[in-house]
Amino acid sequence: MRLGLIGLGRIGAFHAETLTRLTAVESLVVTDAVPQTAKRLADRLDVEVADSAAALLASGVDGVVIAAATDAHPELLLAAVEAGLPVFCEKPVARSAAEGVEVLRRVSGSGVQVQIGYPRRFDEGFMAARAAVASGELGWLHTVRSTTLDPAPPPPAYVAVSGGIFRDCSVHDFDAVRWVTGREVVEVYAAGGNRGADFFREAGDADTASAVLTLDDGTLAVVSNSRYNPRGYDVRLELHGSEDSIAVGLEDRLPLRSVEPGATFPAGRPHDFFIDRFGAAFRAELAAFTEVVAGRRTSPCTIADALETGWIAEACTLSLAEHRPVRVDEVRTDGVRG
Repeated sequence: MRLGLIGLGRIGAFHAETLTRLTAVESLVVTDAVPQTAKRLADRLDVEVADSAAALLASGVDGVVIAAATDAHPELLLAAVEAGLPVFCEKPVARSAAEGVEVLRRVSGSGVQVQIGYPRRFDEGFMAARAAVASGELGWLHTVRSTTLDPAPPPPAYVAVSGGIFRDCSVHDFDAVRWVTGREVVEVYAAGGNRGADFFREAGDADTASAVLTLDDGTLAVVSNSRYNPRGYDVRLELHGSEDSIAVGLEDRLPLRSVEPGATFPAGRPHDFFIDRFGAAFRAELAAFTEVVAGRRTSPCTIADALETGWIAEACTLSLAEHRPVRVDEVRTDGVRG
């Protein structure tokens, strides 16, 4: 098949390399807002370059991968759908959940498949955890702990337009909690802190945050995030049930140092980047998209799925601002569940 890729920044360039290595992809057409970026990548990977997103959509591609800046997601996604092309779009669908609702409204009924990028759904550990919950081997869950700690802060310019830590970082935890447990979040209570760079505070953001999520069956989920974890990129999920407890990410590359006498765990080199931690999951995610394009499967992560994480992020943002519990239905405006 012939695919198009829009946006060649950090994740876009990684996707380009991944797509060129997938056996299902016969040719790749790329474009970027900075023409020289596209030319350099094309020279390195021997792919085609389109002068614009419109030219790429008209170049005979079978599907489109969108890895451009968040502000461009709605316009590009809708343009691809209007052209009848299956779309893979990096999260989020739009800057806010309300904007995402409008995208969903316009896509509904089109018959075009849209897949939103949440790679933890394709990580072997997270998939095993989901299977364990579904099998009932954990009994009933009482506590879930989800963690994402970045090794270093993103640039100030990125933070200023990110929408905040809950919309930019925590959404991966929110999606993992929903997907692994199969439950919905009904209420949140969030807190945040600023002990790092001033640009977080200036952007109205927190550099460290936590949220307690109450699921619809009474299970409690604790989500922890920070932009400061110099030991490495730390992503973990714990599930504690009435019959057993399991963890994702508890392996030798865990960026956490034990001070127990005689302990040698973890013994490996810590994960230092999200692509390092989830490289295989990203590849599996894009391989799944080629199956979507080929018509062999439906989207494994829909716009409606992505909107659910968006509502949780909106509720947490409001909870942090007003220092109170917030029910997700208080911020929901669409009436749609993923």
